[in-house]
Amino acid sequence: MAVVAAPSSGNFGYWPYAVGLIVALFAVLEVYWPASKGPFVFDDDYLPYGMDNYADVPVIGWIRGLRPVLMLSFWLNFQQVGNSDTFPYHLVNFILHFLNGLMIFLAVRKVTSWAGVEGGLREVLSIFAAGFFLLHPLQTESVSYIASRSETLSVFWLLSAFVIFLYSPGKTVLWQRAIAILALFGLAVLTKEHTAILPALFLLTDYFWNPGFSLVGIRRNGRLYLPLLIAGAAGLAFVWRTLQRATTAGFSLGLFTWYQYFFTECRAVWDYLRLFLLPLGQNLDVDFPISRTLLDRGALFGFIGLIAVTTLAWIYRRRFPLASYGWLTFLILLAPTSSFVPIKDPFAERRLYLPFIGLLFIVVEFLRRWKTSRNTMIAALSLVLVVEGALTYQRNQLWSSAIDLWNDAAAKSANAVRPRFQLAFAYYAAGRCDDAVNEFQKASELEPPKYDLLLDWAMAYDCAGKPEIAVTKLKQAAQLTSDAHVYQQLGNEYGRMGKYPEALDALATAVKLNPRFSMTYFTRGNVYFSEGDKSQAAADYRRALVLNPRNELARTALARTGQ
Repeated sequence: MAVVAAPSSGNFGYWPYAVGLIVALFAVLEVYWPASKGPFVFDDDYLPYGMDNYADVPVIGWIRGLRPVLMLSFWLNFQQVGNSDTFPYHLVNFILHFLNGLMIFLAVRKVTSWAGVEGGLREVLSIFAAGFFLLHPLQTESVSYIASRSETLSVFWLLSAFVIFLYSPGKTVLWQRAIAILALFGLAVLTKEHTAILPALFLLTDYFWNPGFSLVGIRRNGRLYLPLLIAGAAGLAFVWRTLQRATTAGFSLGLFTWYQYFFTECRAVWDYLRLFLLPLGQNLDVDFPISRTLLDRGALFGFIGLIAVTTLAWIYRRRFPLASYGWLTFLILLAPTSSFVPIKDPFAERRLYLPFIGLLFIVVEFLRRWKTSRNTMIAALSLVLVVEGALTYQRNQLWSSAIDLWNDAAAKSANAVRPRFQLAFAYYAAGRCDDAVNEFQKASELEPPKYDLLLDWAMAYDCAGKPEIAVTKLKQAAQLTSDAHVYQQLGNEYGRMGKYPEALDALATAVKLNPRFSMTYFTRGNVYFSEGDKSQAAADYRRALVLNPRNELARTALARTGQ
């Protein structure tokens, strides 16, 4: 990354900036600290760092997928603490968020200088924009949700490339700077694919702030734009191909069409803006209804509003350049997730993390026109930051507990199955078995239960000391999906009930379905041990350890046999 010199501060030199960075870092850590020991939640349990069987997988096995840079960062955390402690994972996210705030400061400071904002006011507004970004409660999901490192890390690479682009001397980007930008762009796309939109942001920035912008200007910077557009097109093609076989996004999703998703997003954009201005009613798992037609649920008004504001932004782009640039930046950066490509969840707070900078330019535009004294402005903006920080701190207290977090989501999305399911599982993980059973029951009343809900519901009944009902739920799950896991659990339940023949039959089915599932042999070893056949039990425990040398349950059980 190119080094961007901080401006001089008179006789004080660089000390004000050093102190400012320390204060900013302290503020970030302070408001996010309640979540620093927060548990793995939601997708965390399905990513490699949440699964014990990835402990012996080499780094190549982690980075082989769609987002290798992101997975490499998780692998580094995993080498340090495995999945026994979430603090290092959270700490990396906090630091990335802080660094993104620094990039926001540099970006806003440069663009406002082009817009003619005078030096002292420019410093105040740039610091406020960075603070607003760092302390806004809407950022909580992107920062405190470990899996959302895909946002914080990819945006760090993108903003770093953007800052280097903004601080290019003259109208021509030199080769060294172009190579740095391209490298950071590649890291961004390999962290999360929505950052492939960066070339569009560069073009928009050149149009607004480069007086000589034209096709000639683009050709003059061909060393940047040509490889950038080629890389962006290649990235989009790769994403397009990936979407063809994705189960949670893409045009073959099946839950709704691309135009129905677009109609829905015409409403979602205004909800994002509402949360930006008034961050109340935040929800980890929003039950956002689909607009099947343009007239459904007010989608038409959302669409007309977007057209109207965009038209006004274009008409008044000379009079309100920062606001116009900010609005178009917001739309461009939001487009990858909130336009035409269907995503299973049409609304998620973390999707505003990248386009947040566009909204900041709009805020700065109006603040620079506020006719008040410098001291009054600083006091008012400081108060805003204090309030935002307090709300973020309060929000992060929820993220310190899976039960509290999912209780909040289930209450706000009362008709949605997923938050209720997640709440039930959080109760089960905390050993509150009866509460888990009750929540699974509520989830099953919202829609017919699927395999995974039935499987976890059975475990909750087992935890509550009701193995007969657990067996019933497992049989229902097996009717939906016949795999080794459900039959291994059936064998486990039968074994605990002393029904050894039924247990062995279920475990034989599990072996037939997947002979490499380690836990099947561990469970069968337990059944044989309970029957008094220590020799056969030891053989199964050894087989479990061959398949999974980290199966400490099987190792302990083998020692118990004395063989």
